[in-house]
Amino acid sequence: MKINGFEIETNDLVYIPAEDTFLLAENLEIKKSDSVLEIGTGTGTVALFASKLTSGQITVTDINFDALELARKNFEKNNIKGIELIFGNLFEELKNRKFDVILFNTPYLPTEKDDIIEDDLNYAFDGGVDGRKIIDPFLYEVKNHLNKGGLVQLIQSSLSDINKTLEILSKEGFMCEIAGSEHFFFEDIVLINAYLL
Repeated sequence: MKINGFEIETNDLVYIPAEDTFLLAENLEIKKSDSVLEIGTGTGTVALFASKLTSGQITVTDINFDALELARKNFEKNNIKGIELIFGNLFEELKNRKFDVILFNTPYLPTEKDDIIEDDLNYAFDGGVDGRKIIDPFLYEVKNHLNKGGLVQLIQSSLSDINKTLEILSKEGFMCEIAGSEHFFFEDIVLINAYLL
C-alpha cells in the first residue's frame, strides 16, 4: 500500500495501518533535531512519517518479532537509513535511555479470554479486561525515558478510560491535551499529547 509517498508492505502477522495509525502519524509534533522513540512500531509507518521531520535518532521497538522484520523491510524499501530496531516489551530494553519524543499507538481494546488471538498479532490489540493492561505500566514509566520538556503522543480509545490516562499523566508531572480524535460507532479514538513539565 502507498501512504504519504511511502511504499508500505503489510502481512497478516502485523497490525495493518488503520485510522488510529494515521491519527498519530499525521499529527506528529517532532522538531528537526528531536530524538524519537516509537513503542510498538508494527509496520514502521509512524516511524517513516517521523523520519521526514527529524534528523535526530529514531528508535523503534516491538514485542512482535514479525513486526520488527516487516518494519526493517519497509525502512529499506523507502531508503530510510539509521532507524534503530529493538525487540522487547515497552521500555525493558531501554534502561537509562532518554528521548525528546515518545510515540505509542497503545493496545487499547478491552479483551476477554474469547477475544484473544492465538498469535503475536494479539499484542497489537489486547489491552486486558479493562483495556489498560499495557497503558498503565507505560504511563508510570514513560517520564523516566523523556528528556526535560519532552513530549509523549499516544493513541487510545474511549473504551479504556481516557480520563484515567489524563489523571495519571497529570500526577506524573505532565501537561496534557486531547490533540485529535475520531468517532466510530461504538468508540472514540483519541490522540493525547502530554508535555513533561
